[in-house]
Amino acid sequence: MKWDQYIDAIGLLCPLPVLKARKALLAMQSGQVLRLVASDPAAVIDVPHFCAESGHILLAQQQAEDGFAAQSPNGAAQLYFIQRG
Repeated sequence: MKWDQYIDAIGLLCPLPVLKARKALLAMQSGQVLRLVASDPAAVIDVPHFCAESGHILLAQQQAEDGFAAQSPNGAAQLYFIQRG
């Protein structure tokens, strides 16, 4: 998937992945896509909720590739593709 900006939130705990995404999305134009990778287990709930509440579109949520998981403290990471609303 094509994206315009990227945030690596591996190792950051709630609420930092969402706060970093919020800050990045505010600086982006409507329709642009943010790629966020996060290892915080709460992000699975927090990121979709943030998108729904703030008017952004969660285009995809998927397990990150092994390279990201290896960097993660808990051995797992998720990728999120968020389109600015």
